[in-house]
Amino acid sequence: MYVVERSRVNSPFSKLVFHLPEKTVLGWFQRAWQHENPEALLHAEIGGGAYGFDSIFEAVEEHRLPCPQTLDELRELLDEHLWIESDDPIRLDERGLRVRTNDDEVDLAYYFLEDGAIAAHPDRLAYLVNDTWPLPSGAAAPGATFTPDVALRVVGPPGPVPDSVYAVRITWQHTHHNSTNLDQRETTVFPGVNLPQLANHLRGIDDPMSPERFDADLLRSLVGPDDDSIGPAIARYACLERRDLSIFGKWTAPSHEQILQWKLPEPPPQAHVAVDEHLAQAARYIDDFFGYEQLFLFDTQWAAAHPDLALSLLRYATHWDPFAP
Repeated sequence: MYVVERSRVNSPFSKLVFHLPEKTVLGWFQRAWQHENPEALLHAEIGGGAYGFDSIFEAVEEHRLPCPQTLDELRELLDEHLWIESDDPIRLDERGLRVRTNDDEVDLAYYFLEDGAIAAHPDRLAYLVNDTWPLPSGAAAPGATFTPDVALRVVGPPGPVPDSVYAVRITWQHTHHNSTNLDQRETTVFPGVNLPQLANHLRGIDDPMSPERFDADLLRSLVGPDDDSIGPAIARYACLERRDLSIFGKWTAPSHEQILQWKLPEPPPQAHVAVDEHLAQAARYIDDFFGYEQLFLFDTQWAAAHPDLALSLLRYATHWDPFAP
């Protein structure tokens, strides 16, 4: 069984991943329910647990709650006694437990996922349970195809080739500045271009800046006038030290000149950057409080070689629950 905490943690992916010997979520909760020291168990097995998770075991002790014997009983007990700050209900079924909450600064989520669910749904869960930086870089041969299964924000005009580039930015920056960072913008796709062509393609887009196209506009501004690849833009991104990269009041992306004013001479030592022919990835270090945000750029050839990672990454950036429709 996997336990994943998606929060402000010291990880380039902004998540912690634990693999436990239990075969079922119910079995783990039953063991923890009857453990003589649940707090010690949480620290030993899941890093202490996500914000608010220990509340269920405080309630077990305070109210002498009976150990659940079925998933339905566990769901009822969690609904009543697990402390969360979210309008989203606790989601528990045979695939696992998914919880969204808030730590008074950002939204976060945590997951208990059975191995069977991971094996049955890699297109939804492969990225969620991955904790190895960087993502693998191999690519398929030209002509390979990839079909995403989530809504995308198409940014044109289209280029001349059959491939596309997908831009995934996972950030603590609040969508529309309404304190819901887990409600991400749709992932951006640039049709008709591959990653080696992206820098030149972005320079050819001259639409005005728009809050609705923030990520695409940010990429345009990161590219310099003489860049012949996307690598220098990714390096500039890793050197930005601001948490919120938008222009205050307008909530649009900064210009290239503003990028140059904001960037540090060198990236922080905690930052991570990996640029390959068909995949570019960066974990931009913000500070000790917020940790990291991530930017992934990949094209059809990379996605075709790693379809489960690509599909699950697009889904991770679209909805906090990987099993959402």
